[in-house]
Amino acid sequence: MTIMDNAVYVDGLRTANPASIEETYEITRARGGIAWVDLAWPTAEEIQQVAAEFALHHLAVEDAIAVHQRPKIERFDDALFMVLHPALDPDGSGDGRIGRVEFGTLHAWVGPDFVVTIRRSAVPDLATMRERLESRPNLLRHGPRAILATLLEQVVDTYRPVVTRLRTDIDQVEDRLFSRDPEVSRGIYEATREVIGLQRATLPLVDVLRALRDDAPPAERGPGYVELERHLRSVLDHAVKYAETADTYRSLLANVLGAHSTLVTQEQNEQMKQISAWAAILFAPSLVGTVYGMNFRHMPELHWTFGYPLALLVMVVLGAILYRVFKRVGWL
Repeated sequence: MTIMDNAVYVDGLRTANPASIEETYEITRARGGIAWVDLAWPTAEEIQQVAAEFALHHLAVEDAIAVHQRPKIERFDDALFMVLHPALDPDGSGDGRIGRVEFGTLHAWVGPDFVVTIRRSAVPDLATMRERLESRPNLLRHGPRAILATLLEQVVDTYRPVVTRLRTDIDQVEDRLFSRDPEVSRGIYEATREVIGLQRATLPLVDVLRALRDDAPPAERGPGYVELERHLRSVLDHAVKYAETADTYRSLLANVLGAHSTLVTQEQNEQMKQISAWAAILFAPSLVGTVYGMNFRHMPELHWTFGYPLALLVMVVLGAILYRVFKRVGWL
């Protein structure tokens, strides 16, 4: 099984390192405390095995197996089930191109005496998070809710570099907007795609945090409840900030796209004016040449000595007059 870490905590201290899920369940029931099992990219069979040990609801198990879901929180009996989407911001290449932001998946079950995390993402670094929590036993002794609050904080923190990157990407698009760069359209759509991804991750998360804030049963409202609620409010404030920023970025990109469409239309109109002007200029000599190319027997000036030079002169004069007219009105 892809177990990254497996531990039992009593009074905020790590007291056991079980070798299997079955042993974790037995130790927790025999000695008390809380269990924290961390799985990475598990198979459906492995998830079913963990669910069987901790008596997890089958609907939550089905959701954990399904990867593509929006962030949400659901309560099944005395356990919470959460779906989160941390962001993985790739390193910038420094070449001015938009970098794609990836979003992973993190599932978490939180019961009265256990936490099971299932991650399909390289972030957040739960090993580092566990070390931080273990160095703060006063916080960890508050139980699974303390682990959950810290986990949510770690997930929300993954959005900070993404917001910064998107701001830089949008600035680059705005700088290139009036440069007639053919890649501007692609940059706008790629940045919009990233912002939509950020919105899909943050907007539902705000609802998740608000529901979690109001969901704590009386049994969990112990001495550390006020401190944890203060922590969750701080996480909620950051999530709201990132969700609002994503909404602002999307509106900004919509305005940029509108301005770009206007510029493209204006440029196409200018090109159509030039094409129409040259078509009119070339139409004048074409008309004269067409008339005298019909090969009728009786046509004015057909056998006149100066007929051919006169026809050429008429073509040139008409073309010059039309060129001057279109030049004056700005079509050329």
